[in-house]
Amino acid sequence: MRTEPQSATPPLLLQATGVNAWYGSSHALRGVDVGLREGETLALMGRNGMGKSTLIRSLLGHIRTRSGQIRINGIDVSSARPHVVARMGVAYVPEGRGVFPNLSVKENLLLAGRPGADGSRQWTLERVLETFPRLQERLANGGAQLSGGEQQMLAIGRALITNPLCVILDEATEGLAPKIVQEIWNVISVIRANGIATVIVDRNYRAVLEQADRALILEKGCAVASAPAAEIAADGALLQRYLGV
Repeated sequence: MRTEPQSATPPLLLQATGVNAWYGSSHALRGVDVGLREGETLALMGRNGMGKSTLIRSLLGHIRTRSGQIRINGIDVSSARPHVVARMGVAYVPEGRGVFPNLSVKENLLLAGRPGADGSRQWTLERVLETFPRLQERLANGGAQLSGGEQQMLAIGRALITNPLCVILDEATEGLAPKIVQEIWNVISVIRANGIATVIVDRNYRAVLEQADRALILEKGCAVASAPAAEIAADGALLQRYLGV
């Protein structure tokens, strides 16, 4: 009798256990656990000031006053500096985009371009420009000359050209026009289809849940819910309690 092979669960790419973080004497993050598997998309949700950006900055090594364990592909990076985390394949699209205003679009992209931690070069300058035709049209323009939507495209393209294993997007569509918002979500779908793990923070929690495999909700620095995205999306009471206004 033959049995069908079961699909293997992808291994954990990013794992954080018992993460605490402080801003001075303020205990901003309290014992948070989070796991992200290869190719998985995680919606990181919660009202403003509940710890989402603090968790992201802790995972990236930007916050030095922290405790707990953080691993990337099984390697302990709990005390690693941000550039080490980046070289291990974690790319960051920050809130505010962070483009270099005095560099051209092309220079912003080429400055970041490198093979991935696994040696891959799937995302080249040409592929990024194919994904974002607007950037192709503005290749010689300075970062400061771009609209907010174009700057976000550039920030995402700059993350992709590092050939990452994971992309973290903080406030992915904040302040953008509806047409541009849809373009950003389309690109995020492309990222997912290419097997890149993603962590997404966005105020439109329903749109994020449509994109995500799993969701984590933070409340006052604590993880209060962690479940498949579809399960979270179907729980109206939970959404109203922790995300409603």
